Amino acid sequence: MRVKQSKSKNTINYAIIKDIKVGNKRTSTIVENLGNHNTILKEHPDMEPLEWARLRAKELTEKEKEENKDFLITFSQNKQLKQNQLNEYHGGYLFLQDLYHQLDLPRINKEIQKRHRFNFSLDEILSRLIYGRILAPASKRSTLEFSKTLLEPKEFELQHFYRALEVISNETEFIQEQTYQTSKKMTQRQTEVLYYDCTNFYFEIEDEDEEGFLRQYGPSKEHRPNPIVEMGLFMDNQGIPLAFCIHPGNTNEQTTLKPLERKIVKDYKASKFVVCTDAGLSSKANKVYNSFGERSYVTTQSIKKLKKEYRDWALDKSGWRMVGDKNPIFYNLDELEHREELKKQLFFKESPFYDEDLPNQRLIVTFSTKYQDYHRTIREKQIERASKLLGKPSQATKKRQTDFKRFLKETSTTKEGEIAEKRILTLDEERIQEEAQYDGLYAVATNLDEDIQTIVAINQRRWEIEESFRIMKQELRARPVYLSRSDRIQAHFTICFLALMIYRLLEKQIGETVTCSELIQTLRNYKFKHLYGVGYLPTYTRTTITDQLHQAFGFQTDFEIISEKNMKKIFKKTKSR
Repeated sequence: MRVKQSKSKNTINYAIIKDIKVGNKRTSTIVENLGNHNTILKEHPDMEPLEWARLRAKELTEKEKEENKDFLITFSQNKQLKQNQLNEYHGGYLFLQDLYHQLDLPRINKEIQKRHRFNFSLDEILSRLIYGRILAPASKRSTLEFSKTLLEPKEFELQHFYRALEVISNETEFIQEQTYQTSKKMTQRQTEVLYYDCTNFYFEIEDEDEEGFLRQYGPSKEHRPNPIVEMGLFMDNQGIPLAFCIHPGNTNEQTTLKPLERKIVKDYKASKFVVCTDAGLSSKANKVYNSFGERSYVTTQSIKKLKKEYRDWALDKSGWRMVGDKNPIFYNLDELEHREELKKQLFFKESPFYDEDLPNQRLIVTFSTKYQDYHRTIREKQIERASKLLGKPSQATKKRQTDFKRFLKETSTTKEGEIAEKRILTLDEERIQEEAQYDGLYAVATNLDEDIQTIVAINQRRWEIEESFRIMKQELRARPVYLSRSDRIQAHFTICFLALMIYRLLEKQIGETVTCSELIQTLRNYKFKHLYGVGYLPTYTRTTITDQLHQAFGFQTDFEIISEKNMKKIFKKTKSR
């Protein structure tokens, strides 16, 4: 490093610069601006400014050399490892810790702590519960042990973990509202379109709770004989969680939307938005509720459940228009088979969807050749599976509406009309043809006064809330739930909600260029061997993803060794806001 002098009319400015290489070119960069001649002379009257500047440059050069020095480490084949001393630690939480602090959760926890009486750090416990849910999802007892394996290990008493769950449960609405407010400083929360959906989570126990408690038997989407709890989740237009609610497993999911939506209107100060749901949540009451004020709805609509006049209209091959085509040209779907240039297009038709309580409702049906091919492929595979059971009537018991066995028909007479001695299975061709006519079709009901492209685009993003539930169940392993008390169950899902929010923000930070499983696995493999008194050796594989993480968060650990001093600087950086 060296001193650079810049002379002006009345003074001399001093700066410390160093040479760097950018690509194949060498250039210089300013390391530190020292000030002008008079300022330095005033602060250091016993030295000439140039002399002091040169000493400062020497000091910074030596400091840089110290930080970048090579290590000479010796190992002995005769020196035994210390008993019970961990040598490898998890470091993936560092990126999560950065986001945790950006969400200002330490301040939120401090406010909560003032309202309760306990002698442990809620912030330290909640942060470890969130990191553990992403990096090593397991029971709360296992998370306590996992906390000891982080680069900044913490030890807790199990009783404090469970007491913290009670507090988190009591404060869940405050936590949700506060993290929404703080997240707005991190990213543009797009609340003009909100997505809502429900799912259920099962318990690793076969006994349900008494009436009024959370664990109840209900219609499990996995068809498990276990009590379940139901979770409703609102998500914004970026896929970031907004708010959630928990209900007993036997709750009708259609009744869960309005209470949580009222909370968003009241606590989040949001009043103008479109609510997008699937058909299971599109009750008339929910539609009417979202017809008031500046709220609107877009909801999927089962074509099979439409009244005959609407169903016949939707299945009619004529009267279709191309989405985005401003010319009023109508197409017949049978024409598409012979016109390759149209096969990649999306077609639609719309009609007023009359209801005396919903005067502005529209029914929009779309058709896609790609979606048609998808339906056909799925059905052909199911027919193939059904065909293998034609000679095995004992295995052909129907289970549910989407089961491939629905394509089997049992007859008790022969072709000649005689009574058969055995059950005879045949393919139900009538059922197959009936379902084929719906291939490629998709319908939504809405009161939104927007063009078709906007409505289609809104509905197409519903996949993100479905993906959010998949992440919670598969990657964060929010199920099965091992807790029994309702308050601890509520806290469990609050932790899952926060973990999902932090994960989604992490996606945004690195640009959503990798899959969920790839990103989470990278975080889980991000480990270090600790050489006590010396530094940390990365044991992870440097990849494009680790490079993206380092660039996004402004620190690097992909060196042969990181000194303990430099690692402490990284700890400090991830906790600064």
